Order: sequence, then structure tokens, then C-alpha cells
Amino acid sequence: MGKGRKTDTDGVEDTFDQGVTALEELVGALESGDLPLEQALEAFEKGVGLVRRLNDRLNEVEKKIEILSRSSAGDLVSEAIDEDDPDE
Repeated sequence: MGKGRKTDTDGVEDTFDQGVTALEELVGALESGDLPLEQALEAFEKGVGLVRRLNDRLNEVEKKIEILSRSSAGDLVSEAIDEDDPDE
């Protein structure tokens, strides 16, 4: 996933992994119950925005994978991805 992927919300730079980490931190803060109501609401709203952006990113990647996985006849080709393969 591309490094330096910028979001247009809060000027925060988010790669997918950074977004997931930020979401986990927000959830932890909310679950702690230590946030005042206003801050909890802000954290919840920020979390909802993060979930939407992360979901959008997953959908983009899924579409790219689908496009790259089509055979010359246009059929989807299912191949196992070897994570140890340096060519991938």
C-alpha cells in the first residue's frame, strides 16, 4: 500500500495501516470510558470517518485486484498469492 497517502480530513496522513492503528486507538479511548461526553462524541465521529475511508480503500484495492486478475478472455482468474515470492 502506498506510503504517504493523504486524506482530506484533518490534514492527517494515513496509510491503510496507520488508519487501522488510529481506529484502534480511538476504540480503546472510547472503551476506557474516561472521555468526557464531548470528546467521546468527537472520537466516535472521527472513528466513523476512518471506517468509511478504510472501507473505501479496501474497495479500491479489491477492484484493482479484480482487474489485474482477469484473463485475456475476461474471466476472473483465482490464483494463490505466495507472500514469500519476491517477484510479487
